[in-house]
Amino acid sequence: MTFPERYDKQVTGVLGGIILPVFTACIVFLFAKGEHTLNSWFRNIGEANIMTHIISLCVFPNLVIFLIFNYFDMLKASRGVLAVTIAWAIIVFGVKFLL
Repeated sequence: MTFPERYDKQVTGVLGGIILPVFTACIVFLFAKGEHTLNSWFRNIGEANIMTHIISLCVFPNLVIFLIFNYFDMLKASRGVLAVTIAWAIIVFGVKFLL
């Protein structure tokens, strides 16, 4: 069984689609200027009304793993990433129009 065949599962795509945006959010937090705690950072982006911008920025790297899965013909994993990305988009719309 080759590497792409072993990991061509929807679970692989779903996990990648969830973990990568969280990892990206951690990197964005680390490079944020003047913030000392995670709580104050969330409060500041909430007050500035840029929560949806931050979430969208963090979900953008899902495009990279989606394209990598497609390149290696791992279509089930690609489907998982796409499903999670659509879920993130629904969350962005919910935050934008409900909060």
